Amino acid sequence: MSKKKPVIVYGASGYTGRLVCEYLRELGIPFIAAGRDAKRVQEVMDKIPGIETADYEVAEVDHSVKALTKLFKDAKVVCNMVGPFIKYGPETVEACLAAGVHYLDTTGEQDWMLLAQEKWGDAFAKKGLLLSPCVAQMYTTGEIAANIALETMPGLDTLDMLVLWKGFPTYASVQTIFTILKADWYYLENNKYVQWPTLTATECQVPGQHATALTLPWGGTSHPIWFKDDPRVSTVKVYGGVFAREVMDNVVNMTKMIDTDIKPLPFAEQEAALSKMAESVQGDMPPRENPRLNTSIDSVYASGPLGRVHVLIHGNCNYKQTGLMQAWCAANLLQQPPRRAGFASACQAFGHREIFGAMRQFGLVLKPIVTVND
Repeated sequence: MSKKKPVIVYGASGYTGRLVCEYLRELGIPFIAAGRDAKRVQEVMDKIPGIETADYEVAEVDHSVKALTKLFKDAKVVCNMVGPFIKYGPETVEACLAAGVHYLDTTGEQDWMLLAQEKWGDAFAKKGLLLSPCVAQMYTTGEIAANIALETMPGLDTLDMLVLWKGFPTYASVQTIFTILKADWYYLENNKYVQWPTLTATECQVPGQHATALTLPWGGTSHPIWFKDDPRVSTVKVYGGVFAREVMDNVVNMTKMIDTDIKPLPFAEQEAALSKMAESVQGDMPPRENPRLNTSIDSVYASGPLGRVHVLIHGNCNYKQTGLMQAWCAANLLQQPPRRAGFASACQAFGHREIFGAMRQFGLVLKPIVTVND
């Protein structure tokens, strides 16, 4: 019997799952591309450039704890792409815990993060396993920028964060966005979670440009949760979105509709209505990213009573950034234990400079622009 491949990409037939597999191939890591439809997964794998040089296999699996545990057993890391995670994540996490493997995902759902932390964080820590949601451009790149700011000088306790990118969300991202819209969102203020008003929308100045961009709290993002127990930080607010004004206008309008027309409905009817809305926005896989067109900005203003630091990271191809992060973190876990076990961010588990170095190596980000006022 052949040895089990160490990394499993669950949900490999999706846009991001394919990119994770691409980067695992480039890093020379054997993997299993898994999903509920083996034929569909194989069709996606066949389109990956250079896939003939990859050491991989395709696996079909039911979305149940029992079936997933059997698949995950004797592997080392699961990269979970199957969302919305509040809906489909519990079975995958339970299976990882039972099989004794590390867990990574790409979520931006605060309710999923808080559930994962409360329900499984300690259990993963006791086994020396990593439980790391939100390993993705929209969260990890900004966290890298925040940590660069915080290491620049002591006494910075407030993070004002902005993430913007050019492009259109994938089908899975749209499904997650609509799941987020019916949840509660939080920012961190003086070490306490404070709920965002549902219809918050903010015009933000785009660093390095004369224009502004329409942004939303984007479900609160992961950063208030990751920095909640960081002794350096007391307050975190995050604004996010895409550069395309028409897309953001539509999201704002749909948020209003969800608040007035869908939230009052019974849960089952909410789910059906949201799924239908998401299908109308994005039912197909978007085109492959172009680094000339699909750019990203992560901006962090870190401040304290006697100092201010601004860190700006320009990047390209945010979904490729996510694919690389997932693959690189998985590869790292094959070589050494995480710096922090249990519920932890990618930066806490692997180091923000180390992850940023990998992104630089693959040409996905520029050097950070750091401005200090003290």
